[in-house]
Amino acid sequence: MSEDIEIEEPETGTLPLDAWHRGKGARMVEFAGYWMPIQYEGIVAEHEWTRTNAGLFDVSHMGQLLLSGPDLDAAVEAVLPIDLSTLKLGQQRYSLLLDEDGGVLDDLMVSRWPESLYLVVNGATKWDDIGHLREYLPDEITLNHLDEQALLALQGPKAADALARHASGEYPLSALTFMKFGRFTIAGHEVTIARAGYTGEDGFEISLPGHAAEEIADLLCGEPEVKPIGLGARDSLRLEAGLPLYGHDLSPETSPIEAGLVFGINKRRGSPVEQGGGGYPGATRINREIVEGTLRKWVGLKVEGRMPAREGAEVFAGGEQVGVVTSGGFSPTLGAPIAMAYVASAHAATGTALEIEVRSKRLAATVVPTPFVPHRYYRGK
Repeated sequence: MSEDIEIEEPETGTLPLDAWHRGKGARMVEFAGYWMPIQYEGIVAEHEWTRTNAGLFDVSHMGQLLLSGPDLDAAVEAVLPIDLSTLKLGQQRYSLLLDEDGGVLDDLMVSRWPESLYLVVNGATKWDDIGHLREYLPDEITLNHLDEQALLALQGPKAADALARHASGEYPLSALTFMKFGRFTIAGHEVTIARAGYTGEDGFEISLPGHAAEEIADLLCGEPEVKPIGLGARDSLRLEAGLPLYGHDLSPETSPIEAGLVFGINKRRGSPVEQGGGGYPGATRINREIVEGTLRKWVGLKVEGRMPAREGAEVFAGGEQVGVVTSGGFSPTLGAPIAMAYVASAHAATGTALEIEVRSKRLAATVVPTPFVPHRYYRGK
């Protein structure tokens, strides 16, 4: 006779700014295993504030990893399709963690630190990523999970002005351009600042000691341009920017070529083996798809009317289902619904007329280029 075994659900974690968010009236939700703020005064208001001023996002749920050890570049290139010979000190680059079939396990950022590589991985996948890296990297490579570090993102056209009043270093903050980083000091705390983000706006990601998070958040939100912004506006901003979200637009069932992420397969790595390419998980499939194309493609869709199409909605060409929506919502900037979907390659050309089924109704949609709202990354004057 068997007994029922009770399995305890893991307790939802809290981040360094949990009490700070609650004190500012944030509505908290469970996300990626943590309590996170979804909004403060409202998603649309926070979205519009970030587009015109500067918003402070708490992204401390992300995984911050530091890799070091002998022959580090070769070890990491055996796991990621990145060309580390072209990644210089002070630069960061987008990359992908792939399975043996070329499916996406995660997308991540890689930065060149002195004698080490710093990775930022998605919060929902970080424990799986850590396990995967420990399994596939040589034993001589040390992986440190920087779990005592917080991560804040300051995004928007006025982010640089607000942050420059508090960040000091060997060179001015304005010397950082898109995808570059440096070491700075804020309120006596050593921090690492990268000029990057997930909103399509100019902005920064700040890695800082967890114990200093509240002090630095207060300093930044004390500036007239800055307000705290929740996950809701973060999602609507990244949707307008045409940026994929892991677990929705990317998964082990999708290849980076289908997803339009060929730039994440650095040129040398995506070339034939005889030219120095390959050597990473899934390379055979991915390098074939680079040359031959894919059966489906990830596209942007502009939807007629006011009703948004959400993830999972089916996409049709006449009576034939040709795709499925992976992200969708109402765009505050455009004043119209937008979506992103995987559709059959024969229906993926810009201008193609399609329909999306929402609540048993067919909504007219058109394939459009992404981003829906132009990126405003700072690449220098």
